Amino acid sequence: MEKGYAFVLLLILLSGRVLTAQSGMEVSGTGGGLGRERSEAVPPGSAGETPVPLKRIALFSSGVAYFEHQGAVSDSVRINLPFKIGAVNDALKSLVINDPHSPSPSVSYPSEETLYRTLKSLRIDLSENIDIAELLRRLTGEDIGIYTSSLIEGRILGVEYRPAPVEDRGSPTAPEAWLSLVTPQGIQAVGFKEISRFVFKDPGINADLNRALDLIRDSRVSDSRTLRVDLPGSSSRNISISYVIPAPVWKVSYRLDLSRDKPFLQGWAMVDNTGDIDWDGVELSLVTGRPVSFIQNLYPPHYVNRPVLPLAIAGAAEARTYDSGYVQSQAAGGSAAKARAVRADAAYEEMATAEMPVPAPNVFGGVMETAQAAAAGDQFEFTLRHPVNLPRQQSAMLPLIEGEVRVEKVLVFSGANAAAGGSVHPAIGAELTNTTGMRLPAGPVTVFDGGTYAGDALITFFPEGEKRLVSYGDDLTVNGMVSSSVSRMVSAVTVSRGVMTISRKLINEKVYVFKNNSREGKRLILEHPVIRNATLAEPSSFYERTDSLYRFALTLEAGGERTFTVKEETPLTERITLAQLGFDSLLSYVSNEEIPASVRAALGRGVELRQKIAEAETALSALEIRLTRLISEQDRIRRNLEAAGNQSTQGQEYLRRMAALDGEIDTLNTAIMGAEKNLGNAQNSFDDFLGSIDL
Repeated sequence: MEKGYAFVLLLILLSGRVLTAQSGMEVSGTGGGLGRERSEAVPPGSAGETPVPLKRIALFSSGVAYFEHQGAVSDSVRINLPFKIGAVNDALKSLVINDPHSPSPSVSYPSEETLYRTLKSLRIDLSENIDIAELLRRLTGEDIGIYTSSLIEGRILGVEYRPAPVEDRGSPTAPEAWLSLVTPQGIQAVGFKEISRFVFKDPGINADLNRALDLIRDSRVSDSRTLRVDLPGSSSRNISISYVIPAPVWKVSYRLDLSRDKPFLQGWAMVDNTGDIDWDGVELSLVTGRPVSFIQNLYPPHYVNRPVLPLAIAGAAEARTYDSGYVQSQAAGGSAAKARAVRADAAYEEMATAEMPVPAPNVFGGVMETAQAAAAGDQFEFTLRHPVNLPRQQSAMLPLIEGEVRVEKVLVFSGANAAAGGSVHPAIGAELTNTTGMRLPAGPVTVFDGGTYAGDALITFFPEGEKRLVSYGDDLTVNGMVSSSVSRMVSAVTVSRGVMTISRKLINEKVYVFKNNSREGKRLILEHPVIRNATLAEPSSFYERTDSLYRFALTLEAGGERTFTVKEETPLTERITLAQLGFDSLLSYVSNEEIPASVRAALGRGVELRQKIAEAETALSALEIRLTRLISEQDRIRRNLEAAGNQSTQGQEYLRRMAALDGEIDTLNTAIMGAEKNLGNAQNSFDDFLGSIDL
């Protein structure tokens, strides 16, 4: 308790209920309320209620179940549908009532906040975990009778805590609670440990106390909520009520017998009744597919945030100031603003509702010995031929299909596993064709061969008429390995407008080698991984193909070996601007035997023109180097002339040499202009030639 005080037993004798202050709160006796019904949809059949038997169940592979109740009713009826709390949202989302003679059916249910809000609304508030002292403190002002050694009557003034007497050992004890009462004799304080019982004088408080205890008891012992369906009417009629709630996914397992002349497939469905009701004579359907399924919180109340706006009431006018005016307006004119009205139209989009598929009685295909198969929209449904009896909290294995199927034994070799390295044994398998006329759900397959267990296999969803490989062991008498190589080859070369396009093929080659050490020939399916963006070059055809695999059918002779080669080609394209190539790069393409002769001949002419450019560049460079040297020598002589003076003998010599250098520089400048023109002509000839090639 909050104050840590060990209260003595307090008894409140109200309608047979007992309230203890030592151990909290307990409830005994009878009373209705939430949680009294079973936790699945079962009509209780109590007074004032009408039972509607459960007739049909459809279990879906998406984790939900469709329940349908059917029965006859008379006049106005109430039907209670209890659900586990986790199923209420789905029930509210999917509940369908079919009563053509009820003018105004309705469904009511306690909301998620019903218990708390109801307790808060009572005069005696037990919505929180409080002790007796706090309970009485909250009832300040109420009339009460306290029984100690005598009866004390008065009105509650309050509760206080006083220090307890210190024991001889000196250790303090918890404070003691005292109840203060206003009595005709005055205010009187009574220690809680002296109180044996008390009663409230107001019958309304006693009634609220009983109701609060009922609510708390029922909410503690029940994990269900009840939907109450009221069907007003004045005649006898047949009705149905259906809904979808969460349920365990139904499962399937198969047995495949290869020992017979005609292989035989048998399938069993495993279902679970995890509810609190028995399935008595229920029509059971098992639906496979992948429908959209989700949960939306429809059960708890939902509130939205809204803005708070100020009250639209009169207020004080705003203070204003005014500037001086002119005698004459200096800026006359202006037109009055036109009034505009804007009207907003609300647009509502109608939501499409998805109706739950209802099991259809049409037989799909031929007569089955176990279950009837039918299409249910885009899904597939198995309906058991006989009603099902399955007690609550029990599971059952029910016959689903059985019949002859087309099977061919085969070995399956994984090229991907072999590529990881080493020798690999192929899997023992079978090529199974679904001739049952049904879409078979995914599940495990137990394979029997030679009159005994042979291994386990798995199948995914298996449409009718489709062929599927299953494997259930390894064949240790057959070995396989693979070697890989990658090469490139030029497939085409074109030149246009100075751009050379080289088309190559990247060739991935895998060589498989198989050795059959047994005394009998065997059929083998080779699964070769597909290379994206590549085409199959060798062999020219395949047995089957998936999104990621080629399958090739091979025959292995008894005691022999076999080699099988698979080539895949991936196209590669390279574009080269010839004008940007250097001399050596051009020369390398001319000598490349993979390049066609016509292209190599054209590139050879380009090499010659590119050589002339190089020669012109060399000649121009030599002239420019010589000019640089002459200018440097002229500058040196000029500095010497300034030092010697132009009137001296040495100065006169410097003047003569400078004049000679000027003549040579003029001649070199003329030669350089000619060399630059030659280089430009050579470059133009090269560019024009490259642009004219069209091969």
